[in-house]
Amino acid sequence: MLTRRLIVCLDVKGARVVKGVNFVGLRDVGDPVSLAEHYEHEGADEITFLDISASSEERATLLDVARRTAERLFIPLTIGGGVRTADDVARVLRAGADKVSLNSAAVARPEVLTEVADRFGAQCVVASIDAKRDSAGVWRVWVKGGREQTPLEAVAWAQECVARGAGDVLLTSIDRDGARTGYDLELTRAVADAVVVPVIASGGAGTSQHLVDAVVEGHADAVLVAGILHDGVTTVRALKDHMRTAGLAVRHVPAR
Repeated sequence: MLTRRLIVCLDVKGARVVKGVNFVGLRDVGDPVSLAEHYEHEGADEITFLDISASSEERATLLDVARRTAERLFIPLTIGGGVRTADDVARVLRAGADKVSLNSAAVARPEVLTEVADRFGAQCVVASIDAKRDSAGVWRVWVKGGREQTPLEAVAWAQECVARGAGDVLLTSIDRDGARTGYDLELTRAVADAVVVPVIASGGAGTSQHLVDAVVEGHADAVLVAGILHDGVTTVRALKDHMRTAGLAVRHVPAR
């Protein structure tokens, strides 16, 4: 049985973790290094850092945070945000990341996915897709932190990303982000059924059952969680216990 991953996302601005709703209304929730270490001890399978600002100054700060975090983590670390070229990816990997998430840069120049996959391997490449329904009910891809809509349709774009070398798809529903009403199961299922690589459901986790639904009904291979952990609503251990009780295979969380 396939082991399902629980990934904790830390949106990083400067040297702090922040969280919002529908990509806006950001608030400070803590230090990224200590939070990453805490979630690893709780049983998280991976940590994802997303730099939500694009300036070179912020990116340099994130790389420093990544170095300090990688020194203390034993689980995979993914870094995203402000990464535009294969050389940028090289810097992120040298800082200690195991994978790199590409979003706006891939939309602007899709060839970068292939360049990175050819140079470092598809296992390092995460295609990050932020999707939102338009007035016609079509899931459109948004870029620049959810500020700019593109003409791309999310399912077709996911297929192109995989064809170009992405080894994972991180799929975030902007409509559900931070709302805690559950993942967009229809969107997740549409993408998961259309690609041959793992799909990570993101945006909307409010209860442990939402994670189970994402896997069972949404056909996701992994789930990404943020706000309900940062706010102390639940714990990684409790989420994984529920997933296991529901019949999903998850990595064992050692007793502390």
